[in-house]
Amino acid sequence: MRLLLVGYGRMGKAVDRLSESYGCTVTGRLDIDNAAGRGITADAVAGVDVAVDFSVPDAVAENLPRLAGHGVNVVVGTTGWAAHEPEMRRVAADAGIGVVAAANFSLGVNLFLALTERAAELFADRPEFGAYVHELHHAAKLDAPSGTALAMRNAMTGRGYGAPIDMASSRAGSAPGMHTVAFDGPVESIALTHTTRDRDTFARGALEAARWVQGRQGWFSMRDVLGLEG
Repeated sequence: MRLLLVGYGRMGKAVDRLSESYGCTVTGRLDIDNAAGRGITADAVAGVDVAVDFSVPDAVAENLPRLAGHGVNVVVGTTGWAAHEPEMRRVAADAGIGVVAAANFSLGVNLFLALTERAAELFADRPEFGAYVHELHHAAKLDAPSGTALAMRNAMTGRGYGAPIDMASSRAGSAPGMHTVAFDGPVESIALTHTTRDRDTFARGALEAARWVQGRQGWFSMRDVLGLEG
């Protein structure tokens, strides 16, 4: 499978480094000077099966339509562009391409989201418990709360948890990512925590998604890639 890397920061380089072990060949690398649409030309995408976008939030709304115009399927790992998602879905549908968009490509995080949904169902009728989401990331991460933290909140409300959910974000040091969902009652507290030890987990998930979306049409999440029901 032939990949185009859109955005060549830490995540783009990790995908590049691991691509061969997933049976992929990287045919192009678009960095900050040409990743925001301008470098996505017919020559750049010739023979490309899937583009993997780990650029910046403002670039996604330009990158995806250009890739769609060339009929290239896309894996979007960039976060912070949720306001553009309805429009990007329409673009993908009109072009008949496949897109996997996820706030987090970690296998563990996506299983953690499934656990969060189940916990929300169990606590939905327990008003004596309050809920909160806390996330910690490295100091250079731009969006707060993170896309993963927002996905956790949405997973809870989507399963019927109607009480307020307090959100808190910390940015410090080099932490790859830690997320906690907790339910606190008068005399006890229950917390679920996921900690990332190596950013390669995100790159590996993106490569799994790229293999899965090749030849598919539609808008997908990692839930689809992993075959999680519900």
